[in-house]
Amino acid sequence: MKPRLRRISGHQWQSRSKHKALFLLALAGLTFSAYAADRNSLKKAFVVERIAPVKIIKTGEGAYFADFGKDAFGTLELNYKTSISETLVISLGEKLLNGHIDQKPGGTIRFAEINLQVSPSQTFYTLKLTADKRNTSGAAVVLPDSFGVIMPFRYVEIRNASRPITAGDLKQKAWFYHFDESQSDFSCSDTVLNQVWNLCKYSIKATSFTGLYIDGDRERISYEADAYINQLGHYCTDCEYGMAQNTLVHFMDHPTWPTEWLLHMALMMYQDYYYSGDISLMRKYYGQLRHKTLIDLVREDGLISTTTGKVTGDLMRKLGFSDTKQRLKDIVDWPPGQKDTGWKLVNPEGERDGYEMVAINTVVNCFFYENMKIMAEVAGVLSQSSDKAYFEQMAAKVKNAINQKLFDQLKGVYTDGEGSTHASLHANMMALAFGIVLEKHLSSVTHFVKSRGMACSVYGSQYLLEGLYRSGEGQYALDLMRGTTDRSWWNMIRSGSTITMEAWDMKYKPNSDWNHAWGAAPANIIPRQLWGIQPKTPGFATVQIHPQMGDLKFSTIKTPTLLGSIKGEYKLNSNQLKNYSIELPPKMTGDFILDDAPNKVITLNGKIIKIVGPLIRLNPGVNKLEIKMKTH
Repeated sequence: MKPRLRRISGHQWQSRSKHKALFLLALAGLTFSAYAADRNSLKKAFVVERIAPVKIIKTGEGAYFADFGKDAFGTLELNYKTSISETLVISLGEKLLNGHIDQKPGGTIRFAEINLQVSPSQTFYTLKLTADKRNTSGAAVVLPDSFGVIMPFRYVEIRNASRPITAGDLKQKAWFYHFDESQSDFSCSDTVLNQVWNLCKYSIKATSFTGLYIDGDRERISYEADAYINQLGHYCTDCEYGMAQNTLVHFMDHPTWPTEWLLHMALMMYQDYYYSGDISLMRKYYGQLRHKTLIDLVREDGLISTTTGKVTGDLMRKLGFSDTKQRLKDIVDWPPGQKDTGWKLVNPEGERDGYEMVAINTVVNCFFYENMKIMAEVAGVLSQSSDKAYFEQMAAKVKNAINQKLFDQLKGVYTDGEGSTHASLHANMMALAFGIVLEKHLSSVTHFVKSRGMACSVYGSQYLLEGLYRSGEGQYALDLMRGTTDRSWWNMIRSGSTITMEAWDMKYKPNSDWNHAWGAAPANIIPRQLWGIQPKTPGFATVQIHPQMGDLKFSTIKTPTLLGSIKGEYKLNSNQLKNYSIELPPKMTGDFILDDAPNKVITLNGKIIKIVGPLIRLNPGVNKLEIKMKTH
């Protein structure tokens, strides 16, 4: 399967700083030479799906209700033949109330009502919607004029119709970036988790309509942290890398204000390299990426702070800000506590678990450590040997400083920062996620993290789950993903949303929208962590598979790569016997990681094998593994 590295063709795009600019075009040399054909010969990146309603009912005289099954960004198409001039009242919305569209849904859940003039001289209509100023101007990613105004909606109600309306008369005209749904699949013995996967996979597709990874419909702005979760989900659900690369290019000149968001740039670049195998973005933007690690803020012990006076106008310029008077601000998670917002939050601590915002911030420095590790590898790939040595030294220094200065030896947990006595979920889950926790402290940190539950936002759940899987707590991570509390993905489904929401529930962020892909962490966590499928070498020449299935009885998966699909099957026959079938595409080998291997009898394709260490070597084609506990 060849990767789709598409460029947008045939559209003029607007950006916040240029009235009319060719936007989102892959720059020369940014993609594989094998795909450097003239962009006009490439398939257009956007597709329009005309979706029929799954249900339409007559609700009264001249009144109809239609459900299209899923929320999507678009408008309504209507076939309507009338013998008289009349006005149809048409409502579009995302949320129901007592069987009708909720006209006051709250937050940024969408509702619109349009008076449509119809006449005998016309039979086909496309609804003209009114633009929302906030998400169509300023820093928002503005759509081409040819799209018209689009909004997210699932439901339609029509009133004042003088003739019958059937399902064949209505279409949800929905815009998407090209998305091949056949590239990925997942199922398992847990029906809740299956629905969570479907929700999150569709969220990646549904929010792709701008051609860049954006936050949601309220703003339609690209933020680095949102984009990172979106990027990973996209890689795990479709063999598509062009949209991520376009977003990376966009961020070079359109950074956002949160400190940790900037520190996601190295993470995005790193994953682009490992999934696509392409080094051209790293090479072209190496100098800018170096600044975006915030290395300029480092103090002698290796830790960084945005409050020491080093964040100057010159640094903001180097970071890509056009407004050099703007300043960085630590965010940790969002929203912050009640005292820092004008909202009435059900949880006074917001989504930060009471985090104490001090100058030397543990979460910020955990990200900085990960940046140093990544930059050491990037420098090595680009033959920058002196930089490689420098970043390796910095990574070791930062890790040591975090463990020496930001760890409470008596409590066995990380505090929120230098001088803080408060320990939050965030400080500890980030240390787990990035491999900062020393082996001797792993038990106490993990215990603390598990004691806090889902005390983070939908964004924070990405790192909570990564940290749990990294520390071998796959069962607890699975329980969180299939949870049914009001801080769960199931709650989004229960609320009626078909795209992941901006927050666990409206009460946790009152201005939330119902279409935020930063809430779709399971789209990548299920393939990358539960199944443990990740590229071991750039471009997936070698794949690493380290499953942590918890108490699932069975599971199947299909995940895309440059070389073709990886397919897996799992069955728990008993507590003593597990079976896996892993199919790798041609030219790909794999390392299957088996926990507690010395206590197990391993059969590969019908033959008992002996291994040294935890690795089982997999070859192209079907690899059938039978794993039995040894009997003593």
